[in-house]
Amino acid sequence: EMTSSLVGSEMCIRDSSKAVNRFQKEDPTFRVHYDKDSKETIISGMGELHLEIYVERMRREYNIDCAVGRPQVSYRESIQGASDFDYTHKKQSGGAGQFAKVMGNLKATELVDPEEISAVAGEDLKFRNHFQTKVVGGKISEKFLLACQKGFEDCCEKGPLVGARVLGASMVINDGATHVVDSSEMAFRTATQFAFKQAFMKSNPVILEPIMNVVITAPNEFQGSVIGLVNKLQGIIQDTENNADDFIITSDCSLNNLFGIASNLRAVTQGKGEFTMEFKEYQPAPPQLQKQLIEEFQKKNAGKSAA
Repeated sequence: EMTSSLVGSEMCIRDSSKAVNRFQKEDPTFRVHYDKDSKETIISGMGELHLEIYVERMRREYNIDCAVGRPQVSYRESIQGASDFDYTHKKQSGGAGQFAKVMGNLKATELVDPEEISAVAGEDLKFRNHFQTKVVGGKISEKFLLACQKGFEDCCEKGPLVGARVLGASMVINDGATHVVDSSEMAFRTATQFAFKQAFMKSNPVILEPIMNVVITAPNEFQGSVIGLVNKLQGIIQDTENNADDFIITSDCSLNNLFGIASNLRAVTQGKGEFTMEFKEYQPAPPQLQKQLIEEFQKKNAGKSAA
């Protein structure tokens, strides 16, 4: 089964509730959900061909002209460096004000001493988020420090670069200050969020893209064509196995380049090629792609602000 993280498993459709409800009853592998962020209906299935058939059925049986979109890649954000922060959140607007001061550092988790992190067996610390407090003398009370942790967790859900989930960030708060009247849990949560964003942008931030392990099997006569296809997709061939009648190529390829692979493979192998894929790891996206994603995110946010 192909899931939301895999290529060709999802399409964006509109004005088709009656059709998709019927198809879900007929086919348990065909699923539908509504994406609140993109305001699109997402259909999920066993692959591109599976979904293409249902889209065509909507056109023929229900006279629905589907607007089919390309599924979005699930990017992640991370940092490769470290930065100190000293942030004061201060707001006075008549009545009770807000005050919170937090100090400390943010760094890539892989730069932290593993002994400081309580790891789960088999866990890759490189992509683990970690929050720690080292405040002495009771400068910040325990309930405010818990609010700081909540602020850190908020930021890890939606990163500053493109609003994607953050991986591999370690935050330590080791000092700060409170106000007898104006300090509150909300003030410390907000202060931590701003401190995180500022330090994140100074810590060599990077957008990570999913890399897939792709295995292609096809008759020997198409080996040259398949290798050409993998190169076109900018995939890195890890292994090639030749059998009497067919061959198997194992490669690593960016998910962003894999849309349409089912159709392309059918074309270069006369429909005789097969492929499987699974998520392998996250790696930094190419600089040009990172720049493009950040610009698109900023434009989208500017549009929301204007609205």
